[in-house]
Amino acid sequence: ASDIMARFWRMNGYNVYYPMGFDDNGLPTERLVERQLGKRATEIGRAAFTAACLARSEESEKEYRTLWQRLGISVDWRYTYRTIEERSRRIAQWSFLDLHRKGLIYRQEAPTLWCPECQTALAQADVDDLTRNSEFITLRFSLETDETLSIATTRPELLPACVAIFVHPDDERYRHLVGSQATVPIFGHQVPILTDANADPAKGTGAVMCCTFGDATDVIWWRTHKLPLRMSIGTDGRLTDAAGDFGGLPVLEARRRLIERLTTENYLVARQPVEQTVRVHERCDTPVETLVTPQWYVRVLDHKTDLLAAGEQIDWQPAHMKNIYRAWVENLAWDWCISRQRYFGVPFPVWYSKRAGEEGKILVASPEQLPCNPLVDLPEGYSREEVEADADVMDTWATSSVSPQLSSKGISAYQLSSPHQFSSPHPNPLP
Repeated sequence: ASDIMARFWRMNGYNVYYPMGFDDNGLPTERLVERQLGKRATEIGRAAFTAACLARSEESEKEYRTLWQRLGISVDWRYTYRTIEERSRRIAQWSFLDLHRKGLIYRQEAPTLWCPECQTALAQADVDDLTRNSEFITLRFSLETDETLSIATTRPELLPACVAIFVHPDDERYRHLVGSQATVPIFGHQVPILTDANADPAKGTGAVMCCTFGDATDVIWWRTHKLPLRMSIGTDGRLTDAAGDFGGLPVLEARRRLIERLTTENYLVARQPVEQTVRVHERCDTPVETLVTPQWYVRVLDHKTDLLAAGEQIDWQPAHMKNIYRAWVENLAWDWCISRQRYFGVPFPVWYSKRAGEEGKILVASPEQLPCNPLVDLPEGYSREEVEADADVMDTWATSSVSPQLSSKGISAYQLSSPHQFSSPHPNPLP
């Protein structure tokens, strides 16, 4: 379709800017290479695995270029770029430094979407919904009196991470319990019974356990009510030492064994089949977890109003795409996480100081150092022993999102590699 549009406007006398870009770095390439080699990236090592990914992407790009030239697409091959090439790495890192200087990007240790299979943080856009058959497990919690409280959950493996129980403030069934304590079955720690309007009286038993973290609601409750943090699932998708005897087990195996134990110790009240929607990583269909990890974020929630207003100015073709765009923006619940715990990508030009008195201080590369590999290079004025390099790489979309800058070789009139090429497509009207 893009080639048809380019040819149409070229035939109407327009000077059409039609570059070619290869989006070669990122998780899709890494997953392909892992499958071909039959090993994980961590088993191969960063340098060797990155070299294998680079070789695979170069081979694929030659094949695609041959195919597209045989098809006769009318791109301007002079303006070809690759997202992993040196110039693109420089521009992506320029963009990072620009956002950091403007306060539009920040690093925070916070609840993050995480794929246990790919071993990396994810952005909200990397996650799909998957409907599957599951079951409600209704459990009996002990109270301070002789009473018990029944709670239904689809994730009993999160019991060691339970930090509170919530009921709706208008739910008469539980009003007398608000402010008291309940004892978590099997694990024995006590948690408070609290109220929150987001607790649904019609779902399950109406009482819901808050675990850190089962879903986005848990994150909201944890922040709003200043609850403690109990992490029972690790980055490898296995239960942590916080799960006691169940530590080290994969999630599904831990769930099975916990249900057996709950049954044996008479905590199990009922099991009911239910259709459940779970969040999965779009690349591997693995259910994602929410873990607390340090990541880099781009501020997008502060700009939702601006994004919606921009959407109103577009003549959408087909028209229904406007509704899809609006729904996507309105449902943004997280700032954009752009750091990935992988190898084949653009590094963050960042170090963390280990000097006495400034431990943890963020040090960024100077523009003259770009493209920078913090695992090899050093910040100006520091020795290797004084810094810790940021080993993460940028999400491939963080690079692809500056595609106009990659193809025009700069991010502004003051930060560019080719003044002529940068000025050629800017401004670039879309008829």
